Amino acid sequence: MTTLENRPNTALLVVDVQTCVVEGAHERDAVVANVGSLVEKARQEHVPVVWVQHSDEQIVRGSDGWRIVPELAPGDAEPLVEKNYGDSFEATTLETVLSGLGVGRLVVVGAQTDACIRSTLHGAFARGYDATLVSDAHTTEDQTAWGAPRPDQVIAHTNLYWTYQTAPGRTAGTVVTKDVDFGDTSPS
Repeated sequence: MTTLENRPNTALLVVDVQTCVVEGAHERDAVVANVGSLVEKARQEHVPVVWVQHSDEQIVRGSDGWRIVPELAPGDAEPLVEKNYGDSFEATTLETVLSGLGVGRLVVVGAQTDACIRSTLHGAFARGYDATLVSDAHTTEDQTAWGAPRPDQVIAHTNLYWTYQTAPGRTAGTVVTKDVDFGDTSPS
């Protein structure tokens, strides 16, 4: 249903599941396990897995903290897109990668909910992609010291508003890990 022409395929987009990004994240181990199970399911179903890896002044490219968590490993043939901004499309090769794969629908997982996940979801949707958020496969750290809600509330709110996101000719929504269907283009 995407508004992008000749883009019938789905991809799993794994955003910033990096050591320093998720080290203090809410329910880190459960989220990483859910991401891992979706990566395996996508590979079994021959669905492209596209990895996104952030770097900036705090997350130095090549450092231990910059690396993808040890529980996950991008496959040799799986694209890895490096980024410096919250939106995974901004000043990156992501659009070129997805276009080359014929992808018009994204299933999004990763971190951090209130930063790069939110930005990437909106960036994808505004660019014409269908965008499904896996509600139990994204996380964030505690930012309450700076006035933010607790991480569980941030995650719940993001799941709530993305469930009801709408735009002409595109679909959005949320789904839990166990119900992800890479062939189904209508999120629940």
